[in-house]
Amino acid sequence: MRVPLLLTALMLSLSLAGCLEGGDVPSSIGDTTGDEIDLPVWEIGDQWLYSFVTPQFGEDSARLVVAEIDDGEQQYLLGISSEREAQRHAVINHNPFLGRINIDGLSVFEEGEPQQVFNFPWENGQQWSFNLFGISWDAETNNIYNGVANVVATSDDGQRLQYEFSGRKGFIESLVWTNVTGVEQLRMTLTLDKKGYDGDVFFYRARDLMDQRYENSQNDIYDSFLDSGHPSGEDWNVLVWYLDVEISNGGGSGSLTMKDHAGASPLTRAWGAGATEKGAIGTIPSNSGEYSLTVTVRGPGSFIHLKVAGALVTQWTL
Repeated sequence: MRVPLLLTALMLSLSLAGCLEGGDVPSSIGDTTGDEIDLPVWEIGDQWLYSFVTPQFGEDSARLVVAEIDDGEQQYLLGISSEREAQRHAVINHNPFLGRINIDGLSVFEEGEPQQVFNFPWENGQQWSFNLFGISWDAETNNIYNGVANVVATSDDGQRLQYEFSGRKGFIESLVWTNVTGVEQLRMTLTLDKKGYDGDVFFYRARDLMDQRYENSQNDIYDSFLDSGHPSGEDWNVLVWYLDVEISNGGGSGSLTMKDHAGASPLTRAWGAGATEKGAIGTIPSNSGEYSLTVTVRGPGSFIHLKVAGALVTQWTL
């Protein structure tokens, strides 16, 4: 009896090894099915709620919703269920999975070009390259288990991007981007997935116009930025601004005044000693031309961080 048992065990181990190394359907890897390694098909109303954590902007969340399917362009259009969160994500730029996504391959767009972040059908050991966050990545699928493909991507300068795509949930389950010193630049975690969204969905297609941090100075600071509209020639619907402010105690103070070329002041702020304003967001009219800034920052450790982005606004009601 020992010889047949040994032969059976040997044949079983070889079969499992072959499945772990690759194959058409890695069904032996956990309980992964063929459908779970293939390109998912999204429907209008599919939704995924994510938390986002960055060292610069802290934690926020966004519910991504399939708002439209453009059959002519063969693209999905993803928006956010909260207009305030859509504005926030437009100006802080840490969510690449908004707006247009190609139906074929779920390619995301960076600088107007589709990027193959995902590689369907998933297979252990597959390798490819793409650009994301302004970085060129070399990626490899290093594990598939229970319908989840784990990908590790690295850049030439030693940065690391690790993410998991769930075939059962149809989208990213987690994503972590760390820089060369090992500091996390972004952590994206799926907390809920559902179908059949009912309500409004927003997308702010944005481009940075300025990003400046002003620190303690005895003199007024003068700056400017140009609103020239979208590169397509279309005027922005609005400008979105974002402020992080800390003013020191004991005589600290700060102020900011923004003026457009017509002399209007769409944004003015003033802060006293010990004041803080974290993650404030708002919109102002887009008036093509130059905007001027006058900034005062007093007190050691005081700073005013201002970001401005132009945005084309789209809204759907599902």
